[in-house]
Amino acid sequence: MSSAGQYSSFSDVAIFEALRTPWVDLGGALAQVSPIDLGIKVGREVLARAAIDPSSVDSVLAGSMAQASFDAYLLPRHIGLYSGVPQETPALGVQRICATGFELLRQAARQLDDGVQLALCVAAESMSRNPIAAYTHRSGFRLGAEVAFKDFLWEALYDPAPGVDMITTADNLARRHGLSREEVDRFALDSHQLALQAQADGWFEPELVALGNERFELAGYQPRSIQLPRGVDRVTRDSHPRPTDLDTLGRLRAVHVGGVQTAGNSCAVVDGAAAALVGRASAARRPVLAHLLASAVVGVAPEFMGIGPAPAIQLLLQRSGMSLGEIGLLEINEAQAAQVLAVAQALELDGDRLNRRGGSIALGHPLAATGLRLVLTLARQLREGNLRYGIAAACVGGGQGMALLIENPAYQG
Repeated sequence: MSSAGQYSSFSDVAIFEALRTPWVDLGGALAQVSPIDLGIKVGREVLARAAIDPSSVDSVLAGSMAQASFDAYLLPRHIGLYSGVPQETPALGVQRICATGFELLRQAARQLDDGVQLALCVAAESMSRNPIAAYTHRSGFRLGAEVAFKDFLWEALYDPAPGVDMITTADNLARRHGLSREEVDRFALDSHQLALQAQADGWFEPELVALGNERFELAGYQPRSIQLPRGVDRVTRDSHPRPTDLDTLGRLRAVHVGGVQTAGNSCAVVDGAAAALVGRASAARRPVLAHLLASAVVGVAPEFMGIGPAPAIQLLLQRSGMSLGEIGLLEINEAQAAQVLAVAQALELDGDRLNRRGGSIALGHPLAATGLRLVLTLARQLREGNLRYGIAAACVGGGQGMALLIENPAYQG
């Protein structure tokens, strides 16, 4: 195994509290809501749940991939200000595509070494508001020239370096690892069934904040708000998990001829936001959600980008002096079913420890926010099962992988 990549270890770093909105399908109840306003909502709520005065926050870190509103440049700053954080507290935008949520936590942990005491980390994504955009018409339209408006959401899934889209990268892994269409469909079915069972049990409810029509006031400045569609009073649960079966999944057409990936065994496209508070474990006034122990990020071939979690996890374990057998549970983002199965095969990982509450195939993948959800869901499962260590990981478009190692502070060995 190569030791290339970036590894960071952390001491006395804790995730005090974390939460998220429901993940809602593309074009659904959150389709017209700015990611800034989703971020403000979770920012306010995580501070309230942690019983922490916003004036205690001395760093705001926020991430969002697509520019889903005209004030997108201001997303980190406005999330901080409208969450009640002091004007003097600076804000920073963070971006590592699908691993943005992880990178927020890594950056926060690093800032603790620079004197920060408490960091508010927020990730918000509106896939529905990804624009129809053109980059070549600033100077107008020439007679007979191509009109170059394109769907940003669709085009962003294409990597021009190898000349393939993200689905092709998963199909490449399926061929390399000998994965059949039935195997990837069965994995997708399991994701839906696990998520549906978790919903039926009310398992996700403690990590969710319900959304309604709201107004966010900031003294001396224009108010912001969340306005849901007519007829929708509240959004309280993830909308995408649904009953299905192998026959239904098997009837879906593969995106590419000869491939295994379909709309049914790839991640759902959703809108949502998540937030976490990061500070020193020794300074916590109440039990914390998790200890953040280490992170690792690596690069891989862009045309096989989905394998990224495997070398990231291997580097994380190697540099932390641990083995995979010591890890109680793993949450690996389900960008595509073939991608996760290839990672599990490369790690020789048994499925019993992986994504036990379903994953992004069932729940959805709001790019920047997914990493925070993975860590939150993982931390809650570690507590529930009295397990000590967990790893959350994701592949990253362009050819990267990132992984975080967390510890259950309530573990009793």
